Amino acid sequence: MPNRLAHAQSLYLRKHADNPVDWWPWCDEALETARRDGKPIFLSIGYSSCHWCTVMEGEAFSDAAIANYLNTHFLPIKVDREERPDIDSIYMQALQMMLGQGGWPLNIFLSPEDLVPFYGGTYFPVEAKYGRPGFLQVLQALRQYFDTETEKLGAVKAEILKNLQQSAALPASQDLSQEILEGGWGCVRVS
Repeated sequence: MPNRLAHAQSLYLRKHADNPVDWWPWCDEALETARRDGKPIFLSIGYSSCHWCTVMEGEAFSDAAIANYLNTHFLPIKVDREERPDIDSIYMQALQMMLGQGGWPLNIFLSPEDLVPFYGGTYFPVEAKYGRPGFLQVLQALRQYFDTETEKLGAVKAEILKNLQQSAALPASQDLSQEILEGGWGCVRVS
């Protein structure tokens, strides 16, 4: 039976419509449901021509045990980075801060109350391989961490949020002038 992505405009999202994962699109209803149910959000961002996105769709996201665990213990949201570059940009910055690198699929775990990430990665295999743990193991460990390590979780989120805010802020001593906007980018002044 198709999930909530069956009628999405994005071909990438529709490609996941028959997964046993009960995917939600990024929307207010999904975010409110996660808050109400107290479930961490599993956010997976990808795009149609991404090789490892396709591999995860055919492996982990089609696996019944993984889907059951995801559906029970998380609120899974799927995003097409080509439709929502704003969401992709924010969470890619967070992933790069966490791992020192990024990539797709961008799989990141968010607290439902504030959407601040607390863990992330790219490709997760079904079974442990390539020096990576199996995806079900990752999900189980993260859910236990979310439920039992609230102080550590809060510290991790605070650090990530602080770094994201600093990367987005202009220095307080500078005004946003035409010279700053043009500086170093080879911009042509438009009158």
